[in-house]
Amino acid sequence: MISLFSEMFSYVFIQRAVIVGLLVALCASLLGVSLVLKRYSMIGDGLSHVGFGALAVSTAMGTAPLAVSIPVVVVAAFLLLRISESSKIKGDAAIAIISTGSLAVGVIVISMTSGMNTDVCNFLFGSILAMSKGDVYLSVAVSIVVIILFVFFYHRIFAVTFDENFAKATGTRAGLYNMLIALLTALTIVLGMRLCGALLISGLIIFPSLSAMRISGNFKGVIIISAIISLVCFFAGVVFSYAYITPAGASAPTGASVVAVNIIVFLLLSIAGRLKGVFSK
Repeated sequence: MISLFSEMFSYVFIQRAVIVGLLVALCASLLGVSLVLKRYSMIGDGLSHVGFGALAVSTAMGTAPLAVSIPVVVVAAFLLLRISESSKIKGDAAIAIISTGSLAVGVIVISMTSGMNTDVCNFLFGSILAMSKGDVYLSVAVSIVVIILFVFFYHRIFAVTFDENFAKATGTRAGLYNMLIALLTALTIVLGMRLCGALLISGLIIFPSLSAMRISGNFKGVIIISAIISLVCFFAGVVFSYAYITPAGASAPTGASVVAVNIIVFLLLSIAGRLKGVFSK
């Protein structure tokens, strides 16, 4: 095992992927608890499709992917909140409209420019090779900002997560903090797409939170356990991806491996929770 780790971390691209991936996994797990409890967990899936469209356009224009994707996805997150709050189109329908529309735009742009090549697969499913040195610096900086903002506004986020109406009654600007959650989620989605892809990044948001809820019953405990589970699952997924070679001679996809590990942990904790309930009766 030590020799495997030594060999793994001798590659610069794996070092970059692990650094960025652990930070993104931490951000996703923190935000995922609020999104799941607010029944808005699929916002990650919708915003990732927007990110795919933005990546496709930036690739066609020959510009830096993250520099284009971040503002586009942030605007989409705010638009998504505005549509679901101020019109008859509710959350799930708003997500479907924005996500499918963005995905269609991305596919059309790519088909008319570079074609459905390897870069498209990297956008959809992620690639451990996708992180450049500049991407790492930007990702680390943005991830640190996300974590600091979440910790600083933790109590406000807690209030709007559990009882938004009560929070409004006590003077809390619930709309502002919902926008903050959407902003932090958008940033996390864009950063995670480079590793996990547009179709898999929502797994980093949903599964650690659901797994943690099988262990703890209070908000703070769920957040801490969710963060631990997310970090462990990401690292285990990267190790599995590197160690397991497919019959075609390639490594297992990193994003898919990370999500698969999260699913296994979720199933094990769900079974453990059920057994605990049976034996406690």
